[in-house]
Amino acid sequence: MASDVETGRITTDIPARMDRLPWARWHWLVVIGLGTVWILDGIEVTIVGSMSDALKPENTGLGLSSSDIGLAGAVYVAGACLGALLFGQLTDRFGRKKLFLLTLGIYTIATVATAFAPNPLWYFAARFVTGMGIGGEYAAINSAIDELIPKDYRGRVDVAINGSFWVGAALGSLLTIPLLDPKVVDPAIGWRLAFGIGAVLALAILLVRRNVPESPRWLFIHGRDEEGEQIVKDIERTVSEETGGSLPEPTEEPITIRQRRTISIPEIAKTVFTLYPKRTILCFSLFVGQAFLYNAFFFTYGDTLTTFFGVKQTGWYLAVFAVSNFMGALLLSPLFDRIGRVRMITGTYIVSGVLLGIAGMMLGGLNATTLTIFGVVTFFFASAGASAAYLTASEVFPLETRALCIAFFYAIGTAVGGISGPLLFGKLIDDASKSKDITGLAFGYFLGAALMIVAGLVEAFLGVKAEGQSLESIAQPLTAEDAGGSEREREGSGRTVPGASPA
Repeated sequence: MASDVETGRITTDIPARMDRLPWARWHWLVVIGLGTVWILDGIEVTIVGSMSDALKPENTGLGLSSSDIGLAGAVYVAGACLGALLFGQLTDRFGRKKLFLLTLGIYTIATVATAFAPNPLWYFAARFVTGMGIGGEYAAINSAIDELIPKDYRGRVDVAINGSFWVGAALGSLLTIPLLDPKVVDPAIGWRLAFGIGAVLALAILLVRRNVPESPRWLFIHGRDEEGEQIVKDIERTVSEETGGSLPEPTEEPITIRQRRTISIPEIAKTVFTLYPKRTILCFSLFVGQAFLYNAFFFTYGDTLTTFFGVKQTGWYLAVFAVSNFMGALLLSPLFDRIGRVRMITGTYIVSGVLLGIAGMMLGGLNATTLTIFGVVTFFFASAGASAAYLTASEVFPLETRALCIAFFYAIGTAVGGISGPLLFGKLIDDASKSKDITGLAFGYFLGAALMIVAGLVEAFLGVKAEGQSLESIAQPLTAEDAGGSEREREGSGRTVPGASPA
């Protein structure tokens, strides 16, 4: 991607035609084929949290300590960060579909390798590659979903899909109950079978995903406008047949762009840091807050229950926790389109931060049940806010940079919050377990609460009112031209969203 290659200039109404479509069964194909990957991520994270005890014995497990469990979580997240950056760049260059098929294949192979891990080093390496596959999925999938879903449904669909992580978390929690019961399954193979669950589900998703088309928006930018036009015609015909009526007329104006086969890394960097500095700060804050909160609390939650409360089967607790998270994203998601992005993201971040801070202050008086109740209430709000962080990163930057911007903020935010969180909590658990005093974990809770509250305040001042707006209105493509035929050079490079800063 050393240089741009301009291939022509076109005027297209593809974005307007995609945004005016009514909801139909075809859109459910997109949701199922692409969105279900979050279920895989939920299964992966939950299995590790649920089976901390099963991985510790040297004879039936891998001889891991609590710090090793935290390290495994950090290694997984590190792989996800690297995978997001690597595959995010490739997604913007080679297309959404090629990459969301490739990354799912990498995940499947690495998950199988994890199940056959003979020693800790193999296990850590397999977790790293698994994370790479999932990280690549985040960039490819979020960009594809937002470019295929109509603007009036984009907020609720994106938040709900990202929240489906917790369907996988609940599924993983419940499935580990019999798999980790020595009366049902040999302890030496139960945890290995648990990892195999993700691979089986991934193969099923792959069959559905093959029918999801390439993003027409990506195609017309990269000189393949005829292919994009044919895909849109096929979608329009399918939606018209499924809804049983004629389609409404587009409400957005056609857009003129200069097509390019590649977009240089320097131009992408300029876009993120120069044209949109406020949006850069916003996305960084949102990702750091939610990444630390989730990766710190959830990666080590099973270990906390086991170490301090003597819980043997953590699956039931984790399942309840997961259901609350999914319900929060599902029930609150329509409000991101109705009430608006800024109000909802600000509210969910600040409320969850305050609740987590209260839990930290009361930690010494909690038991396994009351700690879980605090988690259920706190993360009901946090799950919707965390999902909206991905929605924000995928909406507020130009099409040519969308996947890499998602990857960049995911990687940077997660590296700060997601790698440090499990390592910090793993160390806090090890130290606190020596005195059997759970209040030693309070510092981690307070830090997570502070990061969430700060991120909520940043959203209140810098958030973008993107509800009901086309992606091209929120941030015009880098190659878009104004009526006079020149590329726009002003800050924001596109039309200003009503009520939002152009930066």
